Order: sequence, then structure tokens, then C-alpha cells
Amino acid sequence: MRVTRPVLAVAGAAAVLALAGCGSGGGAAKVPPTATGSLESLAAEVKCEPDIQTDADTIRQAICANTSGRFVLATFSTDRGQREWINEAKDYGGFYLVGRKWVAVGDDGVVHDLRGTLGGDVETGTDHHAHSG
Repeated sequence: MRVTRPVLAVAGAAAVLALAGCGSGGGAAKVPPTATGSLESLAAEVKCEPDIQTDADTIRQAICANTSGRFVLATFSTDRGQREWINEAKDYGGFYLVGRKWVAVGDDGVVHDLRGTLGGDVETGTDHHAHSG
């Protein structure tokens, strides 16, 4: 269902913008092996009770909060679906912790704190604070 991916990306990005400003910067720490599993198992690893926002065959998405702050946690049925979602959502800015078929989205400090538990790679969305002209 290609038509729904942009809608889901926008919904995810809107959640990121709503969560902006939560948490604080994380320090440099050893990164564990990248976690795998269901949305619920990933949420349990970072000690959050997921508030499921989207529960579809291709994506499951929840808002989570723990001691690091608030973030969006999403799992995907395919690697391609995940990459398409991330590429579209990154236009809205934010910080993305990316694992195999999952992503956590939040501010810089929260994402780096989550990386200490979940592993994964950090990707940064478009910076809309830079002005040209």
C-alpha cells in the first residue's frame, strides 16, 4: 500500500515535532549489538509502555516515554518499507536511531541514550534552522 507510506511518514514526523525539546544530550558510550524483536520487546528493553498509534501489516508505531524522554518507536515488516519511511520522515528533521526493521525517533539526547541499550545507527533529519538568502 504505497499510498499510505507518505501519510505514515507525515504522522511520524508530526509526532517527532511534537516531541522536540525533550531530554538532554547523551555521552559517548559503547554501543551494544543492535537489538531485534517486536515493538513490545524493544519497548520493554528501554523500559517504556508503548502507546500504540498505528497497528498495520506494514508498520507498527507507538509513542513511548522513559527516563530519557519521549520518543516514537516504529517497527516495519520489510527493510524497504523502513527505508522509505525514514527517507520521507527525515525531511521533517529530527534524530533517528535505526535498527533492523525498527526505528526510534526523538531528540538528540534521547536517541543517543536509547542507542546505549538498543544499539543501532543514528541518522539525522534535514536541519530546517539554516537559512539561505
